[in-house]
Amino acid sequence: MTLTETAPTRTGLPTHVPVAVVGGGQAGLSLSWHLVQRGIEHVVLERETVAHEWVDARWDTFCLVTPNWQCQLPGWPYAGDDPDGFMLRDEIVEYVRSYAASFDPPVHEGVAVTRLSPAPAGGYLLTTSAGELHADQVVLAVGGYHLPVVPPYATALPARVTQLHSQQYKNPDQLPDGDVLVVGTGQSGAQIAEDLHLAGRRVHLAVGSAPRIARRYRGRDVVAWLHDLGHYDMPVEQHRDGEAARVGTNHYVTGRDGGRDIDLRTFASQGMQLYGTLTGLTGGQLTFRPDLTAHLDHADAVDDSAKDVIDRHIAAAGVDAPTEPRYVPVWAPAEDPVALDVEEITSVVWAIGFRADWSWVQVPVFDGRGYPTHHRGVTSAPGLFVLGLPWLHTWGSGRFSGIARDAEHVADRITELSAAGSPTGLGPALAAAAASSASRMA
Repeated sequence: MTLTETAPTRTGLPTHVPVAVVGGGQAGLSLSWHLVQRGIEHVVLERETVAHEWVDARWDTFCLVTPNWQCQLPGWPYAGDDPDGFMLRDEIVEYVRSYAASFDPPVHEGVAVTRLSPAPAGGYLLTTSAGELHADQVVLAVGGYHLPVVPPYATALPARVTQLHSQQYKNPDQLPDGDVLVVGTGQSGAQIAEDLHLAGRRVHLAVGSAPRIARRYRGRDVVAWLHDLGHYDMPVEQHRDGEAARVGTNHYVTGRDGGRDIDLRTFASQGMQLYGTLTGLTGGQLTFRPDLTAHLDHADAVDDSAKDVIDRHIAAAGVDAPTEPRYVPVWAPAEDPVALDVEEITSVVWAIGFRADWSWVQVPVFDGRGYPTHHRGVTSAPGLFVLGLPWLHTWGSGRFSGIARDAEHVADRITELSAAGSPTGLGPALAAAAASSASRMA
């Protein structure tokens, strides 16, 4: 398929279906594959088009940060000739859309779900742009990154300063000439800063607390070592941070040009201007916490700790692996800068993440932070599931590497409910209470 082609679509949304899957990304498609194999009638409702996030919300040089061999969608493992490489954006789109075409899922593209509520007689009601749909079981496969985050003080920046969220960034030519401030050093922020830096742009980078990790160590990709250690199979309950891991920031590294480290200290030695955490705008100056040194040292310490784990594994298993010296910082700030004159920049790229928006889900399955409570995707509401969230079950849950296992688990629970003929939804009393609560909040 070419980049502009899409998977087969359906028209004429039914009024009732046994299972409705909301979201046609890799999570929704993975579940659909399992349901197709089992002969369970269902629909997949996709607000845009299959793989649209990879097309519309990634920059031109975007690539995976995990090796291609970890792309293991159910029934569709990576079959290319570069398993240790890193698929580029358009190759990812091709991988996902070819997957959809391989089993012809019942995808309805261009159908937005605007409300989900319990049906009084059981099951769930979905209000969509194509009409109302009743489903016995529903899977929310919409991920956890819904609304781009931009700080309130962004509106106080001069109108001449171009502002983009990382979701909107495509390439350096999109921005006016002049200095660029990139805010945030998660995977997107660090890679976008590198993209601009390699293009010869003068970059100012507000460094956050995100950790870093080496691309390779002792003769192998670090991902391969962590895979052998079972790190990607570790349930969230066994993580040292517990469920707090679900809101943690991923390590920054890149698969660009065959894969390499992202070393902010090296960038600084080449002219990139580094700052600590951006705190606001005061009197024509952007202000920062004096925590740049602490953030850089923390990132190095996390990288070192990962190498310690790998070293212990190599020694315990008797693996024949070459030795390798540890990283030595190539640059350190003389002092932590605390201000940047707005006049020095012509554009800002906000790379400080997203927040979840579950306001359209009128079913009481959320905790005090608005996160859907679940165990391996199974919520407390019978027949309602979530899929594709970061650390839903393991580190691989929100990635190509682990979604197959999660999708199979949810498909098993769907199959059990279907076979037993068990009631789903909340029942008349709870459904009425949920509807009343939703009405008061509207």
